[in-house]
Amino acid sequence: MKMNGSMASSAVVSTLVMFGWLASSLSSTGWAQPDPDWLPHDRNRPQPTVIEPATPSTQEQVGKAPSDATVLFDGKDLSPWASMDGTPTQWIVKDGYMECVKGSGYIRTLQNFGDCQLHVEWAAPVPPVGNSQGRGNSGVFLGLDRYEVQVLDSYNNKTYADGSAGSVYCQYPPLVNASRKPGEWQVYDIIYTAPRFQADGKVASPARLTVFHNGVLVQNNVELTGPTGWLGRFPYQMHPEKQPISLQDHGNPVRYRNLWVRELGKPGKKEFTLADALLDRYPGAYERGNEVTKENGQLVLKFNGVRFVLFAESPTHFFAKSTDVQCEFKSNSEGKVESVTVGVGEDGGQVLKKK
Repeated sequence: MKMNGSMASSAVVSTLVMFGWLASSLSSTGWAQPDPDWLPHDRNRPQPTVIEPATPSTQEQVGKAPSDATVLFDGKDLSPWASMDGTPTQWIVKDGYMECVKGSGYIRTLQNFGDCQLHVEWAAPVPPVGNSQGRGNSGVFLGLDRYEVQVLDSYNNKTYADGSAGSVYCQYPPLVNASRKPGEWQVYDIIYTAPRFQADGKVASPARLTVFHNGVLVQNNVELTGPTGWLGRFPYQMHPEKQPISLQDHGNPVRYRNLWVRELGKPGKKEFTLADALLDRYPGAYERGNEVTKENGQLVLKFNGVRFVLFAESPTHFFAKSTDVQCEFKSNSEGKVESVTVGVGEDGGQVLKKK
């Protein structure tokens, strides 16, 4: 497989990032520190997990994700994706890529991600149509729709600096313009550190982004001031650490291929953002004075007078993070919720019928 210089550089960057040379420097509080539980050169310290590294793409051939990655698009179907409300997306799949359909809206992953390494390959339409922000415009969002790395045809296309390709939109212009010609495949390797919030909603540590565009560093661990809005810079609002990744419909037929993500930091359960229509079936009063409500798109269990925010592990199974509380909802053949089983710290649990 022959690679041009830019693709080879991108492959080197992906390999370095994959082995943690960059990711290990990030933590929820800034720069990571050596683990004090281990001596320098401790012979008993566990060895790093062995994985198969990524295979880089060329313009003609799609590469392969590393063996420990979650593949978000394999060139065949959009099953890991949905519209923002959880319904099937209208984006199309053709010749190994997916393409934005004008007016179809943003799409998001079903699975949620926090700190991660995200690999995205994209191509602007050819021949180019329009200019400035109207040419090859899309975007890669972390934190659902909050933190955008701009996708734009910035090849011989002047626009405001903090809206060009590789920018953290409305906050940080890219260090350089590393854009390829329209129609050529371009590569983003993004390191995302999710913001953390205190119980009162104050920011404990802000979101951070490192971005390589076609193998070139264009964002160097920048600290976001808050969400990346169009008409201004807005303050943070408290949200879960893990949320979907989304791609923007800006009316241009931008193409994407070979999307994969590696979760960084402490392993945990998989989390999903479910369709509103499904979540709306669960709230209500249950036996013994217990209750399920929906707040800011998430279910909340009020159990024995204690409030637990629930996270979806499947369409029927939810869990809390503050205490080992797990809930399994049961519906009848008509889809009407009949009960929820609440387990605390052990299998089984209490079956509470819905009133």
